[in-house]
Amino acid sequence: MDELDRALLRLLQQNGRRTNRDLALATHVVPSTSLQRVRSLVERGIISGFRAEVDLAAIGRPVQALVSVRVRPPTRQVIDEFRAWASGLVETVSIFSTTGDFDFLLHVAVPDNGGLYSLVIDRLTERPEVCEVRTSLVFDHRRSSAVEPTATAE
Repeated sequence: MDELDRALLRLLQQNGRRTNRDLALATHVVPSTSLQRVRSLVERGIISGFRAEVDLAAIGRPVQALVSVRVRPPTRQVIDEFRAWASGLVETVSIFSTTGDFDFLLHVAVPDNGGLYSLVIDRLTERPEVCEVRTSLVFDHRRSSAVEPTATAE
């Protein structure tokens, strides 16, 4: 990756709806170069997709939590099945497989505290492989507007 690739990545992470013309103007290249470079970033898997970022409160899910989950036995099959199940929950924003005391960290968004209680008590702890759950409410969540590649990236 060169500096042009890095600049295009930065700009697209800040606003994925930027036009090719705007990208070209901002990076001081002709539009055909900008288009070719963005296509190359997609083809190489550096850009994995484009999506809309949603305000969770605006869609009726203002309560966020991080839910740590330990499963037993810690076999590949149990871990894969739980990951697939948890990924399919409407409340799941993202899921992380982790090391340490817990096997998973779920970022969830629900309408209210009752919805969180129901998710944890009625659904998570009812799963036979779940042996421990720890929940932390999220007061505020900020996401970096752009993740810079390391110097050793491509």
